[in-house]
Amino acid sequence: MKSNWKVLALIAILSSAVTLAAYNLLGFNKRDVVFNESSSIPAITGRLASLNGPTAAPGDFSTAAEAVTPTVVHIRTTISRTVRQQQVPDIFREFFGDEFGGGGRPRRQQGQASGSGVIISKDGYIVTNNHVVQDADVVEVIMTDKRSFKAKVIGTDPLTDLAVIKVDATNLPAITLGDSDALKLGEWVLAVGYPLDLESTVTAGIVSAKGRGIGILSRQQQGEQPDPKADTPIESFIQTDAAINPGNSGGALVNLRGELVGINSAIASATGYYSGYGFAVPVSLVRKVSADLLKYGNVQRGYLGIMPIELNSTIAKEKNAKVGRGIYVEKVVENGAAQAAGLKQGDVIVKMEGQPLDSDAQMREIIGRRRPGDAVTVTINRDGSERDVKIELRNRNGGRDIIKKSEVTAANTALSSLGAELTELSAQEARQLGVSGGVRVKSIRDGKLAETDIEEGFIIVKANGKNVKTVKDLQAIMNTVQEGEGLMLIGMYPNSSRMYYYAVPV
Repeated sequence: MKSNWKVLALIAILSSAVTLAAYNLLGFNKRDVVFNESSSIPAITGRLASLNGPTAAPGDFSTAAEAVTPTVVHIRTTISRTVRQQQVPDIFREFFGDEFGGGGRPRRQQGQASGSGVIISKDGYIVTNNHVVQDADVVEVIMTDKRSFKAKVIGTDPLTDLAVIKVDATNLPAITLGDSDALKLGEWVLAVGYPLDLESTVTAGIVSAKGRGIGILSRQQQGEQPDPKADTPIESFIQTDAAINPGNSGGALVNLRGELVGINSAIASATGYYSGYGFAVPVSLVRKVSADLLKYGNVQRGYLGIMPIELNSTIAKEKNAKVGRGIYVEKVVENGAAQAAGLKQGDVIVKMEGQPLDSDAQMREIIGRRRPGDAVTVTINRDGSERDVKIELRNRNGGRDIIKKSEVTAANTALSSLGAELTELSAQEARQLGVSGGVRVKSIRDGKLAETDIEEGFIIVKANGKNVKTVKDLQAIMNTVQEGEGLMLIGMYPNSSRMYYYAVPV
């Protein structure tokens, strides 16, 4: 039942309320955005880095609703993608030619989608979900007073499903950032947004749970252990029973003082519409991610450098752990932050920054608020005794420096040009197929692969004559391809031992 619940949550991401084409915003690949060096950014990051006082005194729902509604905007996007028409059987093509049904040739299709956003500064910076603006050709922001602006995407972060956009306006009503850590179970909250393409809508509910990980952003859907050096989604949602629906994505979750405590992102539903629970990214993460996107153009992540396993009584018995709750250290990354601080395989992290640690989602959220070079204090249980250890987080390269957006963009541009969602084979799948590893084309949305005959499910085992076991292998190979050169992909389809060869223009 638990795994089924995650599947229901996964299909219920709040992407669009109105579509002219049958596609899902979560399915598109990353888009490159330009960091806007603005003189107003220092002031904004300062605002994001500190708590502000309430804009409205505690009271009934109307006080918070009146204060917040003008700060929540309607976002409409226009998105183009390449689609392939159905391949025509040879017998029909012989009589009617390739124009009959399109002959499998790609064509461009345009669609529209709808979501919400929250104004965080008077000069036009707005926080929303990544999946609301991802790959959009045009982003339009409509205020509660009906004014409309074209918006520029400043930065996106798929790993937290957050994005910052900017409109050219001044003296806008800006929301006050609250404290999601201070939220209590059962506390009243309001969800404000534009569900189902309606006008501004306010609903009320309570905080049902905190630190909820639902697997909706995770790429590890096959049960494999995550790569401790890889970027992994940060899911530590606030769960609420305030009614939210498609179109609420990117809208505000606020307390009764009118302070932002979360950005509404997903629902748990078998139908895609509200059926009891919604999930919001806590403002603790919103504050840090937004500040990074504004200051650096990309999110600066600190890494602990361990392979974590969330303990329960069963796993604790299997691992011979002395405690039944916490994060078991399955592996310590060589030359990583944890190794430098003295952590060892078999240690159990029971506290982080003084907070009892019960879940992997909770740990990732605490670390997700910090940057390389920041220190975190962890309490570990080693062989039954506890000790405090201070760990200085490192960047993805093992250092403490800021990683510039240009470095990240250069590494990802070539791979993203394929326009596909890629997943790595598990060890079990590789054994069953008789290969040492490979990368599966899970879905094709746009880009270079949409212009070939490659079908979803294709497993890449070689690229330009080199073995491909991981997505990073494929990325490294593509980064060596010069402009005008091609990419030869070799692989197979499930249930077939035949090898297929595809030439991909790059």
